[in-house]
Amino acid sequence: MQDKPDLAALIASRICHDLISPIGAIGNGVELLAMEPGGVRPEMALISESVANANARIRFFRVCFGQATGDQRIARSEVAAILGDLGRGGRIGYAWTSPNDLARREVRLAFLLLQCLESALAYGGRIGVTRSDIGWTILAEAPRLKVDPALWEVLTEPRAPAEIGANQVHFALVPEELARQGRRLVTEIGATTIRLTF
Repeated sequence: MQDKPDLAALIASRICHDLISPIGAIGNGVELLAMEPGGVRPEMALISESVANANARIRFFRVCFGQATGDQRIARSEVAAILGDLGRGGRIGYAWTSPNDLARREVRLAFLLLQCLESALAYGGRIGVTRSDIGWTILAEAPRLKVDPALWEVLTEPRAPAEIGANQVHFALVPEELARQGRRLVTEIGATTIRLTF
């Protein structure tokens, strides 16, 4: 008997799929306008930057929330491109070190944890991700952290808080993904760093 389909992941995949084309078309239109005499006006540069950011976010969400079967793979170059586009002009910089070919489910878990770290790095910072033979290490560094202890407790406890919001859903999804992959997360939260290993 087949596993029940993950309807939430299928919905997320569908939304990302349907949005990526029109956003790409807007980006192409902005590029054509920029080729006209007079060069790039400030408002066109702003639109272009916003389109690039939206495109990067949707690609990130597709991996993070979309459907991922057990045998799907994702290239390191694709992951690096997504994070590079996300970090461009943003408050958080990303560094990714891993083998060339990765299980999409593993990257999905790492991306969910990146979202958790983004909420703690409200004032900016850097996040480094390393995949070695012994597992994953994600290190976030910032001059100042904004950590909600109740949310971070969810990552290592099987229950989610009753009042979790849409902007915090990744905290509730991490334990499910850890269980699905048979992994255990270790969190170490300091004054200016957060280290996650799984």
